[in-house]
Amino acid sequence: MSAFPTTRLRRLRRTDSLRALVRETALSLDDVVMPLFACPGEGVVRPVEGLPAIAQRSVDELVREAGALASAGVRAVLLFGIPEEKDDEGSGAWDADGIVQRALRALRAEAPGLTLLTDVCLCEYTDHGHCGVLEGDTVANDETIELLARTAVSHVEAGADAVCPSDMMDGRVGAIREVLPETPIVSYAAKYASAFYGPFREVAESTPAFGDRRGYQMDPANVREALRECALDLDEGADVVMVKPALPYLDVIRTVRERFDCPVWAYQVSGEYAMVRAAVAAGHLEEPRAALETLTAIKRAGAGTIVTYWAGDLARWL
Repeated sequence: MSAFPTTRLRRLRRTDSLRALVRETALSLDDVVMPLFACPGEGVVRPVEGLPAIAQRSVDELVREAGALASAGVRAVLLFGIPEEKDDEGSGAWDADGIVQRALRALRAEAPGLTLLTDVCLCEYTDHGHCGVLEGDTVANDETIELLARTAVSHVEAGADAVCPSDMMDGRVGAIREVLPETPIVSYAAKYASAFYGPFREVAESTPAFGDRRGYQMDPANVREALRECALDLDEGADVVMVKPALPYLDVIRTVRERFDCPVWAYQVSGEYAMVRAAVAAGHLEEPRAALETLTAIKRAGAGTIVTYWAGDLARWL
């Protein structure tokens, strides 16, 4: 490359159109998935203090929200459920008339153009808040994966296009693949025991009754372990691997992208969203610019698709 003054990199920064012509990373509504939270009742829209503009919604209101998202150009949603009752094994997760199953059937009928993904985990359904059945104070891995596979089957039977196991049990992708040979599996392959999940646990009502999830979610200090997790899940039949959270783990996203020739997703989690929203409320940041910058960073790191609470807003901003 020639040196200054022959080389002047500012030449291509002069106008919006010039900058757009040489932009290396672009965001699209094809690249985002909106999380939605289904709850019992009718006509229910229950805002969540820790997640501004996000709410638990009854199925009728969820259908209305999903229709608005689809009309705005959002193409995919990720469903979570808050059941009417919880028990020690999370049986509401695979109930054919469970909250997610009812939401799937309604969305399939009323918003046929949306791609419907479901979170497959037991934490919202267990009375102790952990992601599987317990043996004493420990989550029992092998017993749990049987229930996760049963849950995934019930989601597909109700209309899910893809299932997304997020529990971090060993072998759960293989167990699901065995019973669902044709269904896409989006694996939360590298899900870290993060401090950034707090607002989500409020909206999903899934705070553990004791202890924490460090016995099954990943240590934030580890990268090579994330590669092993992704490799194992792909060997077991995952179609997509996901890194969660996103912004604190951009290096992990980049490393996974460089290592594996498969779709790589990232989940921009509740704490990431809530931090920016809090700074906006305090007058420190401008929301569209800050949100778009974070999403661009995640895409630039290598994520092809981003699960984000800004998916609906992105439709306006773009």
